[in-house]
Amino acid sequence: MSAATKKKTKNRKIKKNEEESLKGIKVKIVGVGGGGGSIISNISPDLKKVSFAAVNTDLRALKEATKNKKVKGVSFGKNLTSGLGTGMDKNLGRRAAEEDIDEIQKLFKDQDIVIFVASLGGGTGSGAMPTFAKAAKEMGALTYGLFTLPFPFEGDKKMKIAKEAVKETKDNLDAVTILPNEKIFEIVDKNTPLKEALSVMNDNLAKGLEGLIETIFETGLINVDFADIRAILKNKNQNRKFAYLSTAEGKLEEGAKEIVKRVLTNPLYAYSISRAKGMIFNITGGSDIGLTDISSISESISKYTEDDAKIIIGIMQKKKYKDKVKVALFVTGCYTDYMKKEFEEEGEISEKKDIKELKKKTQKKKKRNNKKIKSKNKKEEEKREEISEIRVKPIELEKEHNKSQDFSTQKNEEKRLIEEDDEWDKPAFLK
Repeated sequence: MSAATKKKTKNRKIKKNEEESLKGIKVKIVGVGGGGGSIISNISPDLKKVSFAAVNTDLRALKEATKNKKVKGVSFGKNLTSGLGTGMDKNLGRRAAEEDIDEIQKLFKDQDIVIFVASLGGGTGSGAMPTFAKAAKEMGALTYGLFTLPFPFEGDKKMKIAKEAVKETKDNLDAVTILPNEKIFEIVDKNTPLKEALSVMNDNLAKGLEGLIETIFETGLINVDFADIRAILKNKNQNRKFAYLSTAEGKLEEGAKEIVKRVLTNPLYAYSISRAKGMIFNITGGSDIGLTDISSISESISKYTEDDAKIIIGIMQKKKYKDKVKVALFVTGCYTDYMKKEFEEEGEISEKKDIKELKKKTQKKKKRNNKKIKSKNKKEEEKREEISEIRVKPIELEKEHNKSQDFSTQKNEEKRLIEEDDEWDKPAFLK
């Protein structure tokens, strides 16, 4: 066997091992609560190579979510809820999850990545999510949360519950995507029926997840392996856990900039990929896609990351993408102030509070000192004026005295001269 043949055989074996390694990755998408179950029920037909599970206390909602046989149904908390929902009682949802945690943990066994999907704001999804995320993390899985927030018309209480759930869950998530429901009105008209509007939201989620799953599992000219996924998801900075998931397609004749713009401006997001810490994007095109197109797309997307960001690129070719390009983008560590309070560590909040209090005290002290300085300066000014007056008065009095003396002398002299004149003019008999 020649050296060239041996090299080709070795390369084929390496490629085969890589493909087998990719196929061996286990990804599970778990819908928690009524909203989460409904979402995965809708998106499961479009996604392959992953397993699905819907978990809920409400048996009726669970039956609806598992109509598609791809979705496994798991009930929990029967002793507490008697097979019903939890309303908006998140404490009941938490207790129900803790009651059957051993059963729930079986879902996460041997899973490499667990993607949680939930509509936060209710009792089940919001109450159980922190417990489920912790269980998945303890089983050694990478965890990614994909959550929607309530519509404003659902009330402040529901939004408060949702935000509390995010805060309590974030520590056990490697990345999180949060989509406010009201952003759907940037895609559909406000008069659109609610069911139809939510369907549009689900379609958007399905496309994003489909692009990510395709990037993980399918092989191409340049592959993305599990080590790449792990590198992108692992992020110890609690304030930088926001992830952006988006997929867009376009014709090559539109140009790379237009396709990139489409994938970067997903209207469902309340934040952008600004200063991202990690990024995976997969470019799929036909045999006609050129190096210039790939380079232009890559450069346009990569410029949004920080200098030390991990950037991983996958490239695939498929016949059905003749004259077309699809870009699947997954970004982690987005820099944003969105929900900043929920993502701050308690220590950071306390420290910032202390700094704020210290600033207030410093400002008050500064004001008091300024007042004292002003008062002191005023007194010193008054004193100077008083001293000046004291110095000026004797001089003025002396001048006045001298003037008076001069005037008196002048008068005496005039009187003497007059008297002399009088003496001179007197008749002899009067002298």
